[in-house]
Amino acid sequence: MVKQITVTLDGKKIVANEGETIFDIAKNNGNILPHLCHADQPEYRSDGNCRACMVSIKGERVLAASCIRQATDGMEISTCGERETKARNMVLELLLADQPAYHDTYDPNNRFWHWADHANLKESRMDKKTSFYTAPQTDSSHQAMRVNLDACIQCNLCVRACREVQVNDVIGMAHRGANAQIIFDQQDAMGDSTCVACGECVQACPTGALMPSAVLDDKQKFIGDYDKKIDSLCPFCGVGCQTTIYVKDNKPIRVDGRNGPANRQKLCVKGRFGMDYASHPQRLTKPLIRCDDAPKSWDCDIQVNDIHLYFREATWEEAIEKAAQGFLDIKKAHGHTALAGFGSAKGSNEEAYLFQKLIRTGFGTNNVDHCTRLCHASSVAALLEGIGSGAVTAPFTDVLKADCIIVIGARPTENHPVAATYIKQAAKLGKKLIIMDPREQGLSRYAWRDLRFTPGSDVAMLNAIIHVIIKDKLYNQEYIDKFTENFTDIAANIDKFSPENMSEHCGISAEILREIAYMFATSARSIILWGMGVSQHVHGTDNARCLIALAMITGHIGREGTGLHPLRGQNNVQGASDAGLIPMVYPDYQSVEDNKIRAKYEDKWKIALNDKKGLTVVEIINAILDNDIKSMFIMGENPAMSDPDTRHARQALASLQHLVVQEIFLTETAFHADIILPASSFLEKTGSFTNSNRQVQIANQALDLPGEARQDWKIL
Repeated sequence: MVKQITVTLDGKKIVANEGETIFDIAKNNGNILPHLCHADQPEYRSDGNCRACMVSIKGERVLAASCIRQATDGMEISTCGERETKARNMVLELLLADQPAYHDTYDPNNRFWHWADHANLKESRMDKKTSFYTAPQTDSSHQAMRVNLDACIQCNLCVRACREVQVNDVIGMAHRGANAQIIFDQQDAMGDSTCVACGECVQACPTGALMPSAVLDDKQKFIGDYDKKIDSLCPFCGVGCQTTIYVKDNKPIRVDGRNGPANRQKLCVKGRFGMDYASHPQRLTKPLIRCDDAPKSWDCDIQVNDIHLYFREATWEEAIEKAAQGFLDIKKAHGHTALAGFGSAKGSNEEAYLFQKLIRTGFGTNNVDHCTRLCHASSVAALLEGIGSGAVTAPFTDVLKADCIIVIGARPTENHPVAATYIKQAAKLGKKLIIMDPREQGLSRYAWRDLRFTPGSDVAMLNAIIHVIIKDKLYNQEYIDKFTENFTDIAANIDKFSPENMSEHCGISAEILREIAYMFATSARSIILWGMGVSQHVHGTDNARCLIALAMITGHIGREGTGLHPLRGQNNVQGASDAGLIPMVYPDYQSVEDNKIRAKYEDKWKIALNDKKGLTVVEIINAILDNDIKSMFIMGENPAMSDPDTRHARQALASLQHLVVQEIFLTETAFHADIILPASSFLEKTGSFTNSNRQVQIANQALDLPGEARQDWKIL
């Protein structure tokens, strides 16, 4: 229970929590003090070095920086008296002396100019400081960001953003005194440094010293205020970062992270600087129908400039009619089993629901699937078998609450960069990070133990760890008795998997395997994260079974800081599965072969439904080549590029009698289509999305649709 205290703030008695800073108490009571070095975000450590938030405290001779000073019971604070107001204004005026003139500033909407305007300051009476160190004041070497050191006030927010929040360790301070300067690595140009372009420094910077290049014109001048800003999400991976998108002339010019549960205002290079794809000139903007004299060929790649040689433009009425009639003709001639659909893991939950409903009701088949079949299907199968639910048991943010963290078959720094920041932060806090990867990776430098095991020996290595836990009685007997089954079977099966026997197979010494087993089992809280390096094996399900058994026998599941987390790939692969974009289940994983469940859906949808489970992505491609499936509807998927055997997939797509593709670009799959329907990008739609943590969040439409493109749900 947090102890409460009473303070007097500008003559008013206020109840606050012990440990709160004066800045937070003032803010919570509607008084936001000027601040530059303080980010006002939980993950940023307050420095108190800009002195723009100074307040006076009764009985103390000097002013105090409110962002780092904790209040005590009975404290009397003044924030708006003449002394503290003049002190704060003088700080702003001193800093203003070294800033570019207001009409030359890189972004007049930045936090510095906000507080300067608040103090009625447009120019300073002071002279600019003299520096004996001459360095380039501007750096445009980075494609996405611009460095303007003439606007830098050395608040150190960018240093904390890079080192402590994103844990990338690129930005630092060099030199001393008047010569002090922000640098990248060993004073490299930003574009030549090891910067990963997460842009956290850009969002943190209060002056425009670091800013996105997109808000500057060719002459490096501010392009003007945005037309609107929209709260939305990032579409690029399963983390589910919340964003604010700034739009000008129907193009995204800046993206900031919001304080969402998964990202806490952080973003990566794709989420911050990769949204311009929606405005690409190669977007599909009109319905297209294949020309009669353009036969399909699996080994021919179309060039965008040659699109007119293969497709002709059509009206929406003609395209929809031709698409629907083609499906009806195939269904009438060959039956419902000759039809299939691939949905999208990048569309919304609502679109996924509509797509699977269309295939099941309109086509009359359960031949509907999406890309989860080629990524975490083995993880889902093992989780359903082992714990009864095919999803994560803990959010990846729980690594901060864990004592021991295993990351296996995943490279979060590359594929889930924002999730990786939590892992790096945890390691810096002293948590024991265990990396299991045949090769070195981005997290290796933070690892307590980095196991470079022999590729394909996952089961041998994990079973050796389980062997130690069972033989040395490190398991959690209470949890096993209450919540598990078949422990004796595992204990009996594990006999032959001693570390000494498995060491030769997995390439890890028996001593290290025992050390890992003891650390994982005896830690108060241990958590496991894995990726497709675990699932995409011929023994992927067995890999996941081992991880599940490891968590279950130690009782590291069902509590904060413990559990199992298969990191999901695309932004809505979890939601698409939840919504029923799977051949054997309806929404909420209800079996299509269960008579009672099927009757419920038949009652709601007012149509008889197929009672046989459908074919998977892999089975559908094979069925096409076997001439069993003759027509497909593909929305937002690109099997001609993403299938493990692209030649096999392209041969199948080219042999279809009727293929309709709903897309935003002319993809390799769209090239094989008979009809292409121009759809909406992520930035042009509103809907809900379910991230890897199973948090359901709303994305809002930020851009207008280009040309005649339509919303995906309207097309469906």
